[in-house]
Amino acid sequence: MINQLISLSLKNRYIVLLIATILFAWGAYSVKQNSIDAIPDLSENQVIVFTEWQGRSPQIMEDQVTYPLVSNLQGIPKVKSIRATSMFGMSFVYIVFDDKADVYWARSRVLERLNYAQRLLPEGITPTLGPDGTGVGHILWYTLHIQRWDWKQPYLRCSYHPGTTISLLVKF
Repeated sequence: MINQLISLSLKNRYIVLLIATILFAWGAYSVKQNSIDAIPDLSENQVIVFTEWQGRSPQIMEDQVTYPLVSNLQGIPKVKSIRATSMFGMSFVYIVFDDKADVYWARSRVLERLNYAQRLLPEGITPTLGPDGTGVGHILWYTLHIQRWDWKQPYLRCSYHPGTTISLLVKF
């Protein structure tokens, strides 16, 4: 069976070459049309607005900063939800858009609304857009250098050394 297939392929080289070319073109077309990434971005399509007002309690931040921002950002097209958090001296507003919405289009709509919302906030307070990256784009790189490892020790201890700022304790 295999010998017959090989001899048929050798006798009809141009047909085999044509079939291989067609399969290659079909594969290249399929790869271009495939919308699945090797590392899919599963994070939400969102714009983050943060505002700083040092020394204020969470209740004051909520009443004078977060609530006016959230109420002003209502009604933007293609918005799925708006979430907000207030803490000491900080206000975060998360505007989640539909998956099909372009990130830069969404950021420009939020900026338009923030220009109007500036009048509703206390004097000297300026809301700021967060970075335009997604969760996949933000990666923390660090290395641990171990001079001697004791397998009987259940913890990896990394203490302060000149030039470092992190003290790390990891349990295995």
